[in-house]
Amino acid sequence: MTMVDLVKSVEQQQLKGEDELPQLRPGDLVRVHTRIVEAGRERSQIFQGTVMRMRKGGANANFTVRRIAAHGVGVERTFPLHSPRISKIEVLRHSHVRRAQLYYLRERKGKAARLKEKRIEEKAPA
Repeated sequence: MTMVDLVKSVEQQQLKGEDELPQLRPGDLVRVHTRIVEAGRERSQIFQGTVMRMRKGGANANFTVRRIAAHGVGVERTFPLHSPRISKIEVLRHSHVRRAQLYYLRERKGKAARLKEKRIEEKAPA
């Protein structure tokens, strides 16, 4: 067994299943539940914001979420997609975007930073 095969087999063991992860895209409004250990106790912390970018790469895949905190300060946090610290990812809504990375949101303030919601049109039966 070569070193490359060994690395691939370890990465496959660390990946979460497809049923555990929702379909994430840039522009989605998500709520990420992470497990935090403080003073020997474990609690859940929620980080809600817009997905700014998705990085693929097997076990190294990650995504960046941006939210506006108190006093209009923007906070970005990058989460490893297959991390055991992430207990749940909820997709609240999808937005219509034309970019793969939404770095332009860093310069936008207030209403200018809003994204238009993507509506799923249902076809009427003929």
